[in-house]
Amino acid sequence: MKFFLDTANVDEIRRINDLGLCDGVTTNPSLINKEGRDFKEVISEIASFVEGPISAEVTSYDYESMVKEARDLSKWADNIVVKIPMTEDGLRAINILSKEGVRTNCTLIFSLSQALMAMKAGASYVSPFMGRIDDMGEDGARLVYDIRTIIDTYGFDCEIIAASIRSIKNFEDAALAGAHIATVPGNLFEKLWSHVLTDQGIDKFKKDWEAFEGK
Repeated sequence: MKFFLDTANVDEIRRINDLGLCDGVTTNPSLINKEGRDFKEVISEIASFVEGPISAEVTSYDYESMVKEARDLSKWADNIVVKIPMTEDGLRAINILSKEGVRTNCTLIFSLSQALMAMKAGASYVSPFMGRIDDMGEDGARLVYDIRTIIDTYGFDCEIIAASIRSIKNFEDAALAGAHIATVPGNLFEKLWSHVLTDQGIDKFKKDWEAFEGK
C-alpha cells in the first residue's frame, strides 16, 4: 500500500518524504487555505520534490469550468492529478479529461455505486471517505473492500485512495481492505510509527547500557 500525505504543509511533507514514506500528496481548498499561501505556489513547490502524484482540487462545480480549471492545473507539473467531486458534472468532466490524458481523482465517494460510476467515467483514482462513512454508522473499510472487488473483477484501471483517515485503526483497516493508497494527515503519521511499549523498551535499553558503562 502506498502512503500519501493529506496536507498542504510543505514542512510536514518534507519531513515524511525524507523518511521515504511519501508516495504522493493530496490537497484540497480547505488545506490550502490553512497555509495562507498562493494555491499555485504551494502545489508547484510540493511537486518540485515529491515524485509521486500530487492531487490538486478544482474549485468550480459546473462542467465547463471544471474542465477548464483541470486543464490549467494539469500543466503546473507532470505529476499533477486533478481532484474532481462526485457529481453529474464531475463525471462528465472526468470523462472528457480522461480522453485528453489528464489524470483525475474522484473525491467525496460514499457508496459503491458512486465509485463504479467514477471508474466507468475514466477516473484514475477514487477516494472513499472512510472516517466520514464510519461517522454515519456505516463501514468505511467494507466500502474499500467492495470497491477493490469491483476493480479486480472487472479490470478497471483505477486505484483506491482511502481518504478521511483519522486513526491508526482507519489506516490499518484500509490496508486490510485492499486500498492501493491511504492518504494520511501529517499529524497522524508520527502515531503510526510510535508505540508506548517501543518507548519503554528503548528507555530500558538506555538504562541497562548506562548501568553497564558505570561498572
